[in-house]
Formats: sequence, C-alpha cells, structure tokens
Amino acid sequence: MRIAPALAVLLLLTGCGRLIPEASTPSTNVPAAPVAASAVLLGATPLSGITLDSASRTEATADLDAFLLSCRVATSRADRSGLTRPDDWTEPCSEAATWPRSKSAEFFTSQFTPVRVGDGAAFATGYFEPQIQGGLARRSATDVPVYGLPTDLERCWREGTPDSERTGRAPLSRRMPDGTCTEYFTRAEIEQGALDGRAPVIGYASDPIEFFFLQIQGSGRLVTENGDVVRIGYAGQNGHSYTGIGGVMRERGLLGEGPGKYAGSMQGIMQYLRENPRDGADLMRLNESWVFFRELEGEGPLGSIGVPVRPRNAVAVDPRYVPYGAPVILDLDRDVADGIWIAQDTGGAIKGPNRFDTFWGAGEEAREIAGGMSGRGSAVILLPKASAERLRANGQ
Repeated sequence: MRIAPALAVLLLLTGCGRLIPEASTPSTNVPAAPVAASAVLLGATPLSGITLDSASRTEATADLDAFLLSCRVATSRADRSGLTRPDDWTEPCSEAATWPRSKSAEFFTSQFTPVRVGDGAAFATGYFEPQIQGGLARRSATDVPVYGLPTDLERCWREGTPDSERTGRAPLSRRMPDGTCTEYFTRAEIEQGALDGRAPVIGYASDPIEFFFLQIQGSGRLVTENGDVVRIGYAGQNGHSYTGIGGVMRERGLLGEGPGKYAGSMQGIMQYLRENPRDGADLMRLNESWVFFRELEGEGPLGSIGVPVRPRNAVAVDPRYVPYGAPVILDLDRDVADGIWIAQDTGGAIKGPNRFDTFWGAGEEAREIAGGMSGRGSAVILLPKASAERLRANGQ
C-alpha cells in the first residue's frame, strides 16, 4: 500500500490512444449523463488518523507537487462534472504552493472533503510511456513512418450530412479537389502509403507491433541506433473510431485460460500478434484509428489538460464525473496502485464515474505493471471544501 489503510478508502486502448484492457464485468451503476447528484459526501471519517511512514511521506510530497501542476487548469476551466467551480480550487491551490513538504499528507486531509461518486466501485487499468527502437531515416522496408499531422486533415461536414446533424464540431475529414469532404484515410490505407507526401515524417519505428501499441498509449520514446531519444506525443488522429483488439480477441476465444489461449494482457496480445503475423496484421487493421504525433520537449508526456503526467501520480478519468485536478484515492486488489492519484488525463475507453487508468512512466517495470494492471476496489474523490459545502447545502 502506498499510504496508510485509513487513507486508502478511495481490453485495450484511448481517445488520445492508450492500452486499456477491457473490464470483463463492468459496473452496471454508471449514470448515463454527468450528474453532481450522484456524489455522496463521506465526511472526514475515511481520512482520519492518517500516519505515514518515511516512504509514504515521499510519495505524498510527489502527490502534492503533482496536484499543484493541475492548479492553473482547475482554477480556470469549467468542470464538466458539475461538482466544482473554478473558484473552489483557489484556496487549496494557494495553500499547495507554500505547504511544508514534510507535512504533505496533512495537506490532503485539511483541504479536501472525501466524496464517493456513483457506487464508488472502481476499475483501474494502467498505461505507460513506451520506448521503442527506430531512426530518423528508413533503414528497412518494414519500418513504419511516424507521421505528424497531415496537411489535408481538417474538420468539415461531409456531403449528405443533414442540417439537423450538423451540430457541434464537424468530423475530422479530407477535403477533395472539388471542395467536398470525405472521411480520412483508415489505418489500412495509411499502411499502404496513402499519406506519402501528405504528412511530415518525424522518424521511423523499427517494429510495427511496438509502434501499434505506442499509438495506443499516445506518447513514447523513439530510440535511434546511435542511442539518441526522440520523445513524441499525441498531436491528433484520423477521425476513425477506435476498436480495441483485446475485445475482438476475447470474442473470438483467443484470450483466457487453457490450451491455445493467450493471456488477456498487453503481453499476451503482443505474443499472439508475433506468433500469428498475417492474422495479427488483419486484427490490428480492425482498429481504423491512426494517431499522429509531434516531437515533445520538456518534462514527461502531457496529459489531456496540457500538464506533464508523472509516474505513479497521474490518473486518467472521465471528466464528466471526476473534476480535472482532483485527488483520487484508490484502494484496489492490486496494492501497487493504492493511494493518491491526481486526475490529469482522459482516454476513449475511460467511461463512467469510477473508471480509471493509472500512469506508470517509462521503462520495463512501468511496462510490466501497466500491461498487467487490472484492479478492482473502491474510489473516493477529494473535493475542495467549498465544493463539498455546496453539495451539502443541496442535500447530498
């Protein structure tokens, strides 16, 4: 456990792309729309009597620093969940800037009120920053281009779309010479060279399977033969919906236990793709979504709110239910994921009030933990006291 038990009361892929194993028995108590009314104040009881050992104190300090990173977003952006308002974050963010790091745990108990959203039954997976072999120039016919945003990718309404459906943002599309719009190229078409001359090439990945999973994660490191590292992050995608190949494999009876089946983890799926190259290539093309990248500078990959996500601190959430910047306490049957996480990211498969995706950083250990992460337990959201008082006044 990362923190004292008293504090720990709280299959594949994402919108910006991430490997997310599918829950075999997802919670049925998921509201159809974001409603603050689903929040239940828990009072101070779950956070009373906290004592941290020296290792946990170090982690609490990292959690406090990660929270502070999110403050510029929490204090300025409208909260889609309806649980908080930007002004609610002013006091805890101000306190975080000067709070003694030797007493980091006390910060979370003094500045927040624990809240359970929905039934609080959590399901958490993991993601990481892949590191794969590649180069700045193509060295083999099997090398895969790492594309930046294409020059002809734009949002426009496709011919035949009724006026009644032309609401919100237009879909990502491709403008034709006659001025009409059509859907953008699929994964299969891009693999067959459809983007030649249409998109900048950042570099080349040596292993198509490793690159497929890097696209799913949404960011990673391209290591050249000279040992140089090019960090790349999500810049956009082709407008096609994501298909989790883990779910397809499960439907086909390829995952599970027993003879001829593969483990329902990233490692098991990759093993199948390597041992069955032709069927594996067809399987990957079922996911028509293709991710475009940009070269990154500075600290770590960026979460969906534009701040660096840090290992064992950042968690992806569904912002319709969990406010960005909110501390989340997970208590799971996977103890390695127990503790405080800060809501700084999201993903296409992260749906519902208690669905989480934990970030583990880069390297083999991160890959191993994230690839096998499938934890169930409870989740508690920490809200600023001003938010909690408003909920209490509304009878929650």
